[in-house]
This record gives sequence, C-alpha cells and structure tokens, in this order.
Amino acid sequence: MRIMLAPMEGVVEHHVRDILSRIGGLDGCVTEFIRVTDQKLPYKVFYKYAQELESDCKTPNGTPVRVQLLGSRPEPMAINALELVRYGAKAIDLNFGCPAKTVNSHEGGACLLRTPDRVYSIIKAVRDAVPRDIPVTAKIRLGYEDRSSYLDNARAVEAAGADELTVHARSKADGYKPPAYWSYIADIRAELKIPVIANGEIWSVEDYLRCREQSNGADVMLGRGLLACPDLARQIKAHIKGEDYTPLIWSQICNMLYDYYKLTTPLYCERNCGNRVKQWLMYLSREYPQAAIFFEAIKRKTTPQEIDGCFIDALQACN
Repeated sequence: MRIMLAPMEGVVEHHVRDILSRIGGLDGCVTEFIRVTDQKLPYKVFYKYAQELESDCKTPNGTPVRVQLLGSRPEPMAINALELVRYGAKAIDLNFGCPAKTVNSHEGGACLLRTPDRVYSIIKAVRDAVPRDIPVTAKIRLGYEDRSSYLDNARAVEAAGADELTVHARSKADGYKPPAYWSYIADIRAELKIPVIANGEIWSVEDYLRCREQSNGADVMLGRGLLACPDLARQIKAHIKGEDYTPLIWSQICNMLYDYYKLTTPLYCERNCGNRVKQWLMYLSREYPQAAIFFEAIKRKTTPQEIDGCFIDALQACN
C-alpha cells in the first residue's frame, strides 16, 4: 500500500510537505499545480511551487515529490513538462481534477473531463515529450456535470501512456460534499492495467478501511484528512501492520504549528503573517477541540507580537 499527499492549491506548499512527510507514513507528495498557458515558463515560476527541485525532488526527509502542471493545450504542456525535467523533476503529474471556477473558465482542470479526447491529447503530448524513465501521472475526478464519463476518462488516461492515475471519487458538480463514491474506483481498477490511487473523504483509519474495501485497492491519496489529522498516514500504516502507535496529542500539534508559523512569517507582510496558521487551524478543529479554541483566540490577531503571545499562552496551557 502507498499513501500520497494530495496537491491542495494555496495550502500544501513546500513547508507543509516537509512537515507532513517528517511526521511519517507518506510515500510521496504532489505539488500545487503550476498553470501553463501558451508560454515556456521560467525557472523561477517552477521553483516557486516546487522548491524541492533544488534537492533531487525530495522533501528534506527524502520523500519523493511529483511536480504538477495544469493546462488545456497539449504543446505548451509538453514543452513545460520537458523544461521541468531539465530542471530536475523526477515525475510529472497532470491536473484534470481542479473544480475551481476560475480554472475551469479558462479550460483547465475538471472541465477537460467533458472531452476525454482532450485529456488523451494532453497526456500523450507530455508522455511523448519527456524521457521514458520519467513517470507521467494524472489526477481526475469522476466527471464534470455528473459521473457518467468516469470510465471514458480513465481509459483515455491509460491509452495516452500515463504511468498511474489518481481518482478523486466525486464529480466537479459534487464538489467536496460527502460522500465520496469509492465504488466507481473499483470499476476503474478493473478496467485499467496501470496503478490507480483512490482519493476523497478519507478522514480516519475507519474511512481508509471502507475506501479500501469499496475501491478494491490499498493505495490512497490524502488531502484535507491529513491536514485535519497530520499523522493519519502513520495511523493507517500502523493499523495495517498491526503495530502499536500513539497518535499525536494537541501539545505536539501546537508545537508543530508554532514552528510552521516561525518559518513562514518572514514570507508575508505583517498583516498576513498568521493567515496560513489560521487556515490550518480550521482543518485541525475537526480532530482537535483545542484547535477551535486557539483559532478563536488568534483569528483577529494581525501582528507577529500578538500571534506569538497567543502561541505562548496555548503552549503553556498544554503543560
């Protein structure tokens, strides 16, 4: 079994990939998408989203990182994929799952699932452009307006030469509303010869076990569930292996967040210095009641001094 970290735009940047991979249980990560239009992108754009290009495309603890591209035209996607490989990318992932209106209105992400032939053309162009030893993978949803095209798109991905497919088990119209339709992934796994990774609505070990049963496979990708429970991958693997494992407690999570805050504060103007921490606290509130309390204390704080004070109070309350 493998557990991958999902590419969440505006959330899972390289600091988060580092933190979550150090906690353990992850077999790989995917970057936020890099948007491709009609130009060859400069290195600084690739580096902004994939700083692991400077470290053999691995997080500091050695977890492999795939670089994700999003676009609607085969030729520019192929050109930029090849550029990424020249800059050190070890695997290219292609985004056909983003449901954002701004992305879909520019013919990117999930809207391409309306036309499986376009999915095929983009993947084939990239596969033909990059060396054979560089994996080309893709991420799709079950469809756009509905889930009726899920097999057509999955077949297109494999026929175009992709090495692996991740399936978010909802359509674009489904958004992120429960449930995830994992049984559709079982149909895809039965049709395809390439590996298929299940994604969507895995918040706990119990969810993982249900997903594994319904999707007929062990490989999964975790997104929001891993942000809510940062050691979820470790919990799942310990359960499967029959190992004893003590989940992280709030004091450990709070220290992790404080380290993250100190790392990222220099990257933002003063009034935005705590935004990423506040965003993460919203996810953590699902698993840790203390996170909701901490969020209420910190949500209106805007200066480093105020936020530092909230962290010190929170950490002292843990002792």
